[in-house]
Amino acid sequence: MADLTTKLFGWTLANPLMPAAGPPVRDAKAIKDCIDGGIGAIVTKTISTTAAPVPQPNMADFKTYFLNTELWSELPPEQWLEEEYPKVRKMADEAGMPVIISMGYTAEEIAELAPKVKPFADAVELSTHYIADDPKPMQDAIRAAKEALDVPVLVKMSPFREPQPAAIAAQEAGADGIVATNSFGPAFGIDINRGGRPWMGGKGYGWISGPALKPISLRMVYDIAQVVDIPIIGVGGITKGTDVVEYLMAGASAVGICTAAITKGPKIYGKIARQLNKWLDDHHYASVADIQGLTLRQQIPVMEKPPILIPEKCTGCNLCVISCVYDALYLDENRKIAIVEDNCFKCGLCISRCAFGALEPPY
Repeated sequence: MADLTTKLFGWTLANPLMPAAGPPVRDAKAIKDCIDGGIGAIVTKTISTTAAPVPQPNMADFKTYFLNTELWSELPPEQWLEEEYPKVRKMADEAGMPVIISMGYTAEEIAELAPKVKPFADAVELSTHYIADDPKPMQDAIRAAKEALDVPVLVKMSPFREPQPAAIAAQEAGADGIVATNSFGPAFGIDINRGGRPWMGGKGYGWISGPALKPISLRMVYDIAQVVDIPIIGVGGITKGTDVVEYLMAGASAVGICTAAITKGPKIYGKIARQLNKWLDDHHYASVADIQGLTLRQQIPVMEKPPILIPEKCTGCNLCVISCVYDALYLDENRKIAIVEDNCFKCGLCISRCAFGALEPPY
């Protein structure tokens, strides 16, 4: 069994999985379900100084992506402070895991909220989705939190910002960690079977999360890890153990999961942890620490030769042949992969299409 133990901000987590702020942690009861589901740390739904006027309808699942008009918590902050946080603190102490309290948004709001959440928080997460290119509002929010608290302050980045300057600015302002990323948008969905009406309430559009977000968030983590030396929590499109592997290799110290916990329930955390464990075992890694940052130490590939063919592994499925727009691949008389090397453009698509290892990169 691989060691999933994760070191973060001086904590020792049973695994690197935690909820991302959202509906799966909407209150203490939901958080208890996530604890039972197998998380390594607690993150609470974002609060602000007032309850959020969340539009209805506000979520729709399209399998390859998820659309939402979720805002911050629809519960008033008073309910969190008087009812939910005390329950969460008690559960966290019993489970032996830290509590990261998510809050927003402006420096003034953070200054008001931070002293109130102090008795319950092992760390806080500041949502910065409202910030454009000017880092000052984010830095002011960080400083407001740091002034009121003596716990780690994390900043949650949005995927439409240029990540490296924002991450550097966050670290310079005193941030102890970065969460990357929030949902992407605005985005739009149309229900063609009901007269073409929009799927979302409110203004009719929402934000993308789920599998479609992963390549964007993964790039954010990879870029941020190259310019700061504070921990990164990767968030976006994680549905299985290998997604966690990618985030850890890109430079994340831990990951947050939201949409998969909505669509598959909170037991998904334990399932993903088991998948991660199996992948590490199968690939002869002893721990999650062994794979953290591996991609940062890799060279960007340059494909100077055609792919290496291993015909004995070919099943004749023909997927690579169909998608070879350069007419370089074909199946021979034995329905095994073959190539016209002069036609090969070295695009590499066929390697990603083959699920059986019959095509390998030449580097």
